[in-house]
Amino acid sequence: MSRIGGDVVVECLRALGADTVFGLPGQHALGLFEALRRAAGVRVVSGRVENNVVFAADGFARERLAAGGCAVTPVVVSTGPGALLALSSLQEARESSVPLLVVASQVPVAGLGGARRGFLHELPDQGGVAAGVVKSVHRVRSVEQVPGVLAQAWSSACSVPFGPVWVEVPQDVLAGPAVVPVVEELCAAGSVPVAGGSLLDAAAEVLRGAVSPVVLAGGGVVRSGAQASLLELAESLRAPVVCTVGGKGAFPWGHPLSAQSWVEDAATTELLASADVLVVLGSGLGELSSNYHSLRPRGRVVQVDADVGRLGANHRVLGLHSDVDAAVRGLVERLSPRAVDGRAEAVVAGLLARVRGRLDAQDLGVERRVLAAVREALPVGAVSCWDMTVLGYWAWSAWDADGARMHSAQGAGGLGFGFPAALGAAVASGGPVLAVSGDGGAMYGLAELAVAVQEGLDVTWLIVDDGGYGILREYAQARFGVSAGVELVRPDFAAVAGAFGVRAVVSAPERLREDVAAELSRPGPGVVVLPRRLGMFAASHPV
Repeated sequence: MSRIGGDVVVECLRALGADTVFGLPGQHALGLFEALRRAAGVRVVSGRVENNVVFAADGFARERLAAGGCAVTPVVVSTGPGALLALSSLQEARESSVPLLVVASQVPVAGLGGARRGFLHELPDQGGVAAGVVKSVHRVRSVEQVPGVLAQAWSSACSVPFGPVWVEVPQDVLAGPAVVPVVEELCAAGSVPVAGGSLLDAAAEVLRGAVSPVVLAGGGVVRSGAQASLLELAESLRAPVVCTVGGKGAFPWGHPLSAQSWVEDAATTELLASADVLVVLGSGLGELSSNYHSLRPRGRVVQVDADVGRLGANHRVLGLHSDVDAAVRGLVERLSPRAVDGRAEAVVAGLLARVRGRLDAQDLGVERRVLAAVREALPVGAVSCWDMTVLGYWAWSAWDADGARMHSAQGAGGLGFGFPAALGAAVASGGPVLAVSGDGGAMYGLAELAVAVQEGLDVTWLIVDDGGYGILREYAQARFGVSAGVELVRPDFAAVAGAFGVRAVVSAPERLREDVAAELSRPGPGVVVLPRRLGMFAASHPV
């Protein structure tokens, strides 16, 4: 068959560095799937629902970022309903700065511009709907425009701060003749903001005068690969380091200066607030990283972020618009290491003792043992992907990410992230990967068990079956004394897994570590069901 527009799209993606495409076919996108079918060197991972396809691509991209590889991940969705279903998951990618390139098919060219000619799946302005969610929107109207538009979109996705971008290609362009030469080379470079020397000088001067500095490390530290630079800065300043949910793994968990990730604990909030200089790296000090906006810094705040819109969004700051690693290296060069006097280490030890004491005063032994069992079951280097569930909220605070990366839907907080993201992470890493969901979140992704089997992915899915939306039950009861709308009828998850040909075991807290470890050690997909209602530690903020 002669080359068609879909071939040009695939050639461009290959030339830009893509080797894996996630997608779900639809009538208008068939030209692109035909091109993918006959393309060499491209793995196509399909899905069953568009929002799950995007979550899978998100998990894949996060793992590629962690490995330092080409992280821009193409996603193919069809027009109208398919495109709209992708948007909720793209909100997560946008808020978590994950570089995705969505190729959304469109109605034929004659139906563009709001013509309302009655084409199947036609929307008045499909790209306009996406524009409020993604980083940038790009449109193709002829096959000649494909290379330039895709290069522009790719550059947008991989420019710091990363994010998802949206490219629309009409059906007749995808299926029509390719009247352009074969695309073998295509250049698209991302841009990286770097703070100027005068701002770095000013920030260094503030830090030189600090007596009790504290560092809050966000997701920008991880995305920029600034872990080594952060360690050098913290040890130079003798500053305690708190990691946000997105910043898991930014700083060694067991380091004497590591105040870990108890961002919902009052003691951690007070540590951050009492710093005479609070250094915020790659975080906008949003709801989750500021203990639901209860943080009120009493000292100076130095904030470094690649997203200029986050600088000073919640507090007055000395703002450095910069890639985190570049800025931290610049600060380290300008600072002289301080003597080790043990004061910062004592502050950290005292903080963690207060956290343990607060937990000990609550009846949470089972919850703490369950999380510890899951952590102990993971092999070194294994990845976990967490849904919005009670155990996931525990992990936000208590999970040690050293040697066991953790991904979660902390950006937008949508349900259903865990399992499909784990599938994508397994495509990227080869596995094993652990997914953790509650029974409510698991219902969003049951269809993707078919993908796990079809692709032979090494993913173990832990489903904590507590009979409802557990975290919402906890929050509602804390605020109103009663909950409504959160109790759920659910299936026999082990039986459902068996219907897909997936191994499944029903576990209990006392044997959870062995059951999860056993499934992770076996190739291919597996499911572990834990029927248990877990409680959340008492929040130190108004729910």
